[in-house]
Amino acid sequence: MANRTAKTAKSVHGQNPQFLVEMIIRSRIYESLYWKENCFALTAATLVERAAELDCVGGVHSGHIKPTPFLCLTLKLLQLQPEPEIILEYIKQEEFKYLRALGAYYLRLVGTAEDIYNTLEGLYTDYRRLRFLNRQGDHELLHMDEFVDMLLREERVCDVILPRIPHRYVLELADKLEPRVSRLEEMIHSSDEGDDSDADDTRDSEARGTDSEDDERSRRSMRGPLRDKSRQEVDEDED
Repeated sequence: MANRTAKTAKSVHGQNPQFLVEMIIRSRIYESLYWKENCFALTAATLVERAAELDCVGGVHSGHIKPTPFLCLTLKLLQLQPEPEIILEYIKQEEFKYLRALGAYYLRLVGTAEDIYNTLEGLYTDYRRLRFLNRQGDHELLHMDEFVDMLLREERVCDVILPRIPHRYVLELADKLEPRVSRLEEMIHSSDEGDDSDADDTRDSEARGTDSEDDERSRRSMRGPLRDKSRQEVDEDED
């Protein structure tokens, strides 16, 4: 049946993957027109076509009655449980931003803490705009990096309670994650290196200038005795 989890699917966090979505929301999804018309007989490959048609992210709206297509496709992914490599391809591709958001959301639901941090933090440099459909049915402006930050910090996103993951610093103390260097820190570090390089060049040029002045003074000091000696020799020859 269309509402059953695939037989090959493994339990996630000790339960059926579909149960990550609360029962009341699951029932709303099963009853929705989008689920019946567009999510029947989908596979991990054909689901890409549906995800490419998405125009917003969100959970349920209009009085907690209607689920968004984004949430319907999320539940379908939980049913299918695609290979991790497929989800990573969803996230890595840059053409369809809502497909990337869908892959990031699914990974946050089923992935390990290390995979979540290592993969999603790379999306902090994606500043594309997303449309977010709130509970009142109104669209709000959101950016991809903001959506990723919500996935890493919030307890509930798109009306689904996210599985708990340890804070990043806990994983760093356990040597499971490398300390994260933000893009701003990289820019500051590169700027400092550039300033140090300019300062070294300035010192080298000043040193070369000082050496040149010393050589010039030495040559001038040697010219005086040589001129006097030459004059003396000329006078002697005249005598």
